[in-house]
Amino acid sequence: MASNGSVSHTIHTNLWSEDNCVKRESIDRWMAFCAIDSQLKANIRMFCVFDMNSETEAVVVTKEDEVFSVNVSAVSVTQLQTLSHKGVIQVSAGLYHLCALTTDGQLGIGSTTSSAEPLKVSLNEKVVDISCGNYHTLALTDAGHVYGWGYNGNGQVGNGTDSAQSVPIRVKGALESCRVVSITCGGHHSIAVSDTGAVYSWGCNGEGQLGLGHQTNQTTPVLITHLDHKPICRVVCGYRHTMLLSKDGIIYMFGLCDRGQLGTDNTTNQSTPIQLDNSLGPFRDIAANMGTNISAAITVDGVGYVWGGCQPPNGNVLKPMKTIYDSLHDIFAIFSKPTVSSKMVVLSDVSDNLLVTQIRQAFDDPNTSNFKIIVEGKPIHVHKDILRIRCQHFRSLFSNWTQGNKKELELTQYSYDMYKEFLRYLYTGEVCVAPDVGIELLDLAESYCETDLKLRCVRLIRNGITVDNV
Repeated sequence: MASNGSVSHTIHTNLWSEDNCVKRESIDRWMAFCAIDSQLKANIRMFCVFDMNSETEAVVVTKEDEVFSVNVSAVSVTQLQTLSHKGVIQVSAGLYHLCALTTDGQLGIGSTTSSAEPLKVSLNEKVVDISCGNYHTLALTDAGHVYGWGYNGNGQVGNGTDSAQSVPIRVKGALESCRVVSITCGGHHSIAVSDTGAVYSWGCNGEGQLGLGHQTNQTTPVLITHLDHKPICRVVCGYRHTMLLSKDGIIYMFGLCDRGQLGTDNTTNQSTPIQLDNSLGPFRDIAANMGTNISAAITVDGVGYVWGGCQPPNGNVLKPMKTIYDSLHDIFAIFSKPTVSSKMVVLSDVSDNLLVTQIRQAFDDPNTSNFKIIVEGKPIHVHKDILRIRCQHFRSLFSNWTQGNKKELELTQYSYDMYKEFLRYLYTGEVCVAPDVGIELLDLAESYCETDLKLRCVRLIRNGITVDNV
């Protein structure tokens, strides 16, 4: 099992992104929860659904930070005492193993012995992201270092050999000279993105899933050079295919295409990155799961697309198919085969109607905003009237505004990420950050006299407190 210290503001793991929070009623789309106790179901705060040895299972975290394992086939629910009240914020599943990321800052065992109970993994760095392949695991630290362990027959651990690795070892080679901000695992391959948007791949390459222009396995990370000099901000992997999202909303695909998972309207594998149909984008997020052969994406306008090996009656969808859903989680709940989640699903208790949706979508939208908050030289696009309505601090500020027609305000007291989460809260009423990040957000809420936000942060922090981190 993996665990985490504070979530770094410079590592972009997408764990607590806006797209990762969905309305609570979305849980009804998941068959995995149809037979569980209604009281437990109503108390779920986040969950991960996965296929473990051909059986559908789930791990759920409640609002009280209790963690349960759900075996859908056996209709059984078991509390995981070892993980309960430890601040679990992410779960990643392999074919026969699970890895959980918590807020108390350590990682596990140097053994090849199977275990039915969670085990800590020893690592002297704070972990901020995890990803499981079929039989291997990657961990990303707040220093931008990548560690790997597990089965290594194709070089997917990245230690320069094809020998199994029972304890975490730092992935070096091309990654030694860069800071990694994102990781993901396919079934037997691994991908990392640096803070400059460069992409590195290693492991199994039988179908070209490393994007290097050939089908030779790699035991250490290799730079992908066929991306039109586009910096990449997000990467996800299916079983044997890879998806990349550039900072300007372009999707690149490569690897296995036997089910149409590359969206090219054919079943031809690709060993170099190819662009998805540009007329559909630009895109804001992408999704895949190493246990599936489907791909999904959401445009900046909130339109959801899916392609690849889908549930009946759709079957193999060879090119992007428009859906009625604006959430990647909902798309996976309906179309994924087997039915698994693409990542941890965070539930929101905020009611969703047209007005709420439109206000949420207006946050940081340069097309509709009339004002900019500048932090660390970066703009956050807002609307003065919404800030006036939602926050007494801004109401007072704009009532005594002496800057004439100036349409921006520079703020320096807190970090860019904190101001962005605070402003997002003013638009959505939600707090989607890791518990330890809530400490700085609580300080900001105190400074701005936001009582409701303070209470939410206190609850968030309280749920994340353990004996080890208090």
